[in-house]
Amino acid sequence: MSSSIPRSAAVAAVVSAALAAGLLAGSASASAEDGAGVRIHDIQGTTRVSPLVGQQVTGVTGIVTGVRTYGSRGFWIQDPTPDANPATSEGLFVFTSSVPTVAVGDAVSVNGTVTEYVPGGLASGNQSLTQLSKPVVTVLSQGNPVPAPVTISSWSVPGAYAPAGDPAAGGSINGLTLKPRKYALDYYESLEGTNVRIGSSRVVGATDPYSELWVTVKPWENANRRGGTVYGSYEDQNTGRLQVQSLVPIAQQPFPKANVGDVLAGATEGPLDFNQYGGYTLTARTLGTVVDRGLERETTDKQHKNELAVATYNVENLDPSDPQEKFDALAKAVVENLASPDIVALEEIQDDNGAKNDGTVSAAQTVKKFTDAIVAAGGPAYDWRSVDPENNKDGGEPGGNIRQVFLFNPARVSFTDRPGGDATTATGVTGRKGHAALTVSPGRIDPANAAWADSRKPLAGEFVFRGRTVFVIANHFGSKGGDESIVSHHQPPNRSSEAKRLLQAQAVNGFVKQLLAVEKQADVLVVGDINDFEFSGTTKALTDGGALYPAVKSLPRGERYSYVYQGNSQVLDQILTSPGIHHFEYDSVHINAEFADQDSDHDPQVLRFRP
Repeated sequence: MSSSIPRSAAVAAVVSAALAAGLLAGSASASAEDGAGVRIHDIQGTTRVSPLVGQQVTGVTGIVTGVRTYGSRGFWIQDPTPDANPATSEGLFVFTSSVPTVAVGDAVSVNGTVTEYVPGGLASGNQSLTQLSKPVVTVLSQGNPVPAPVTISSWSVPGAYAPAGDPAAGGSINGLTLKPRKYALDYYESLEGTNVRIGSSRVVGATDPYSELWVTVKPWENANRRGGTVYGSYEDQNTGRLQVQSLVPIAQQPFPKANVGDVLAGATEGPLDFNQYGGYTLTARTLGTVVDRGLERETTDKQHKNELAVATYNVENLDPSDPQEKFDALAKAVVENLASPDIVALEEIQDDNGAKNDGTVSAAQTVKKFTDAIVAAGGPAYDWRSVDPENNKDGGEPGGNIRQVFLFNPARVSFTDRPGGDATTATGVTGRKGHAALTVSPGRIDPANAAWADSRKPLAGEFVFRGRTVFVIANHFGSKGGDESIVSHHQPPNRSSEAKRLLQAQAVNGFVKQLLAVEKQADVLVVGDINDFEFSGTTKALTDGGALYPAVKSLPRGERYSYVYQGNSQVLDQILTSPGIHHFEYDSVHINAEFADQDSDHDPQVLRFRP
């Protein structure tokens, strides 16, 4: 949970560095030069950064609206007599570092230093939280009414997400005057630290292990039939999403478990915070009640005898040290929810001792434990192929050596073994009489290419189904780690990780074009955790020249997702088809991403076609 990250003395250092870099320059002068008699809205100002940042202020008064006794300890205060400017917040966080001694309803006077805390540090690109640090607090009275909450609703949140960043400030919106009636991010910023309320709202991000969930206050905004909010473009960020946490420690009151589509019913009320993992967050003093709407896990159709079913599934760092229950649950999903596909490309299979960093690279025990569990669940006796990576050269958890693995049902499909493949030997394309073939099967595509440095190399395999050759390329592209969030102070945010995935996509696209150059109507499937959206530059590069088609686009827009992140249902896992695959059925099988209880954080994908 973001609020569990201590701020400590690093706050002062971050502010000093930011001021030196000119990243947190204020936009207005203080109403009182000596720092006395300053009110909360003077501190908050009309931009994202306080005009008083770095200054000592005294006698800042307000009513305590929320107290956080864990994680980032402190409390919120609010001025009960607001000014007339909608851009200036009347709430403020007071960072105490130790457990606060005030209570909700206390009227207090605070002396302290105005700071701008950047959750995740300056390099994260996150917006900052205006706060008072090193406070001296005087309780003036107790038992006062809490200022009435501002209701955040479908009509109060603007439809436009954020202003364009100032080119003169490197694309930052920090120095821009807030326009809370025009932009959603400005609206939320104008309420930073303020006591807010939401009414009954649909859950669009399931309860996570950090005791938080996501709701939307805009029921119609890119809604799908299962209750989520679909993320369909960089220009449509789903403005109604809001993270919800509880100010009550979970030891006193367990956080409710909710799935996507459930409803957080009744009033949820508390201060609006900003944190590293989600941005604007309602820290609930009063939490609504979760109403279960009965979301069920999906089951795909069984393939006909003359249809080939190919699936991809990220099994999230599976290794033999995982409990048998995880293997059994994943196996049951393969058999029951995925209807035992003929070929399953797995991502994130770890080596035989998981994250133990001792040079082990074989995953034979991991795969055997999984395939045995599939048989025990009533599924086929899958055979498998893979290529062991070099130790610690493919990214992921150190010592885990994640890789892609092909499972295939030998009663339905055969694998064409062409020896010679290893971690550093590239497979190539050969052919005769217009029929393409791999030089090495299974084999890795261009493993020496810098695009795959510290990343998983694509695994290519040659299969035969009912006399027809099918090429499958299993992928796990580079993660989005290092990208700025959609609540970054840069608008649009910097998505630095795309550069690597673009190179990876170009490499795979080039290999597919080699196959098609030999056999124009070759059946080629590019599958896996692409770690990028169907509308991304990565996907465009994969499909360059018409070599591939993203099959997820065959689904209605509301069905296009395999992952839920910060309340956005989005595509990360894909299956792409070559032009020779004319007719197919595609299914994103929703069994994980929308649920509080998950076997993996990804939903598997299945494609059925007749070669």
